Amino acid sequence: MTEFGADLEKVAIRMLELMHEANGVGLAAPQVGVSARFFVCNPTGEPADDSVCINPRFTELSGAAEQEEGCLSIPGATVTVRRAGAAVMSAFDLEGKPFEVRGEDLLARIWQHENDHLDGRLIIDNMSPTDEISNRRILKQLRGEAKAVRRY
Repeated sequence: MTEFGADLEKVAIRMLELMHEANGVGLAAPQVGVSARFFVCNPTGEPADDSVCINPRFTELSGAAEQEEGCLSIPGATVTVRRAGAAVMSAFDLEGKPFEVRGEDLLARIWQHENDHLDGRLIIDNMSPTDEISNRRILKQLRGEAKAVRRY
C-alpha cells in the first residue's frame, strides 16, 4: 500500500475499533476485506498503544517460542504456533513515514501473526494433528457455514 491519506486513516481507525470490540490484539487488512499490506495492533489494550503498520517487513527474527494463538478470523480456535521470540520490523505509519521497531514476546508474536494474514496464511495452516482434533467442532462448523454461503 502506498496511497497514504484520509481514506487509509479511516480504514485503520475502523480496524482498531473492530479489534478492540472483539478484544483482539491485532487485525490485518485482508481480514476485513481490504486488499492491502497493513495491520493494526495493540498488545495492552491501552489506547496509547494502538499502532498501524503499513507494508511491514521483518529485518531480523531471533529466538523461538511455541505458544497457543487464537484468531479473530476463526473464533474459538486455538493453535500452538512456533514463532520467533523477538523481531525487528520496518514499516510505514499513516503519514507515510518509515519507522523501525523491535518487539519481543507477545508483540513479536502479534506482528508475525498479522504478517501471516498479509501473506495469505491463517493459524489453521499451522495446525498439528493434535490441534486439528482439538478444533474439530469449530472447523466443522466453519466449513458448514462456508458451504452454505457458496450455495447462495
